[in-house]
Amino acid sequence: MSQHIFVTVVTPTAVAANNRGEGDGSTLSTLQKITRGNDQYTTVSADAIRWGYRECLQNSQPDNVNRTFYAEADKYNIKDEKYNPQTYIDDDLFGFMDAKKDKDNKNATEKRRGALEVSRAISLDPYWGDIVFGSKGGEKGKTSIHNTEVHCTAYQYTLALTPSSLKASERAKLLLDAIPAIKHVGGNHARFLYEFRPESIVIRVTEDPSPWIMNCFERVGDSVGCPRLVRLVEVKDIPASELIVAGEIADTPYGEKLKSLNVKVYRGVKEAIAAAKEMLKTEVTV
Repeated sequence: MSQHIFVTVVTPTAVAANNRGEGDGSTLSTLQKITRGNDQYTTVSADAIRWGYRECLQNSQPDNVNRTFYAEADKYNIKDEKYNPQTYIDDDLFGFMDAKKDKDNKNATEKRRGALEVSRAISLDPYWGDIVFGSKGGEKGKTSIHNTEVHCTAYQYTLALTPSSLKASERAKLLLDAIPAIKHVGGNHARFLYEFRPESIVIRVTEDPSPWIMNCFERVGDSVGCPRLVRLVEVKDIPASELIVAGEIADTPYGEKLKSLNVKVYRGVKEAIAAAKEMLKTEVTV
């Protein structure tokens, strides 16, 4: 059976706001939202998170990525327009689609489904409509005063990857290394400065094709807990041997409980990622 890796990340609590100068005077919503139960929560798209991982791999593996982004020119550069997942890690991990027509087949579409799956990031806290007001500099006009939606919260999201579906399964380890190094993530067309690195993390390396660990974090008082994850281990729906839990959650009663259930619990996120890499069965196949 294939080995799968699932990772659920919860970020630090910070102020999220999709700031953009050209939005001065706009009354459009700047934070994406969903409704769950009777409350609204803010969300960040999976595409925005994938963009953050692309940027991270561009910085750490510049010779091994096909599509690179140049901020000063605000444009992308493609090294190989035919795409090459054997050579380039981004073509392998994220997939591609080229709908250009060619001479031999007018309807030809070259595409590859991305091996990496990413969920939307959902806020841990409901959004109560916080708004801040500002004024643009220079000459004043009818659009001088503008508002920006802000949300002080943490976000959680999940990654899923089957290393054997990659052209080089060893690349799964590079993705794990990118998790604590992710930098720019933002919703829609803009970016906001917000730490999307893990404050706490749950990693599952398993032959089970279902994650079981999605949305396992929740707000408990002023902190973050994972009562559903504890229950899943207690009832043996998730074998303790398949889990690695790390970060600030390790210093909570939930971390102590998981440790008593024989789950591998680390205080350091990077230490946990190193342990997860040891659990992966990978080989270079390019």
